[in-house]
Amino acid sequence: MSVPRYPKPPFKPQQQKFPGKTDKMEPRPDHGEESYVGHGLLAGKRALITGGDSGIGAAVAIAFAREGADVAIAYLPTEKKDADRILEQIRDAGRNAYGHACDVSDPGHAEELVDKTVETLGGLDLLVNNAAYQKYFETFEEITLDEWRKTFATNVDAPFNLVRLALPHLQEGASIINTASVNSKKPNPNLLPYATTKGAIANLTIGLAGMLAERGIRVNAVLPGPIWTPLIPAGMSEEELVNFGDHSPMGRPGQPAELASAYVMLAADTASYTSGALLNVSGGAVTL
Repeated sequence: MSVPRYPKPPFKPQQQKFPGKTDKMEPRPDHGEESYVGHGLLAGKRALITGGDSGIGAAVAIAFAREGADVAIAYLPTEKKDADRILEQIRDAGRNAYGHACDVSDPGHAEELVDKTVETLGGLDLLVNNAAYQKYFETFEEITLDEWRKTFATNVDAPFNLVRLALPHLQEGASIINTASVNSKKPNPNLLPYATTKGAIANLTIGLAGMLAERGIRVNAVLPGPIWTPLIPAGMSEEELVNFGDHSPMGRPGQPAELASAYVMLAADTASYTSGALLNVSGGAVTL
């Protein structure tokens, strides 16, 4: 397989409202629909992926299914069209698919999500906390307390709560994977609330890995660099969007499909000694 010649900036201006739509992006993100080939690394596993309708979550859902896992995805009710497209990809891989429209920051929604996923898939082995909220701010004064709390509710409180709810269903050998960000180590000042939450997720990952090790449950995080997802036109300034990814050593943003293998590796039993890892996938950019 050869690596596609993925697009480089500049991109056309294309601001969107959160959470953003895949169909409105130009160029369209690559989730691996045509390229990802599975090798049975997750055969028989049952996975729940939040934010699985687009972007990184969609790519992970496709990859997990093609690796042999049954997959449930959580998505906002407004994202049903994108979610249906990914659920079809899961079914086309011959796996069971379940979609649940909800807001993971709502404790009641989260509880129903886990209960319905376990009921539908017959159990749970893999939890991917991927859903996130992001907003760009020019000045500190623009950041309201409500915005701060909203960002933490989605990006920190929800992953913690989903781990809490999923834990009774996770057996030895299970894997929890959190989507953090290079912002956890090198924060973008204009994304202050988002970057702060991603630092919290990195610490949550390391702490949970230590707490759950004796149960045989692994906890890791992927730290994406600039990735071309709907979160970008929905959460960046026009200037940053047009030039998105140009500072990467590769001179471009990554595509969601390019991250899928990192999640597969962390989910697979072959990574049985990998826990507490913060896996940087950023096109060669170094974060300390």
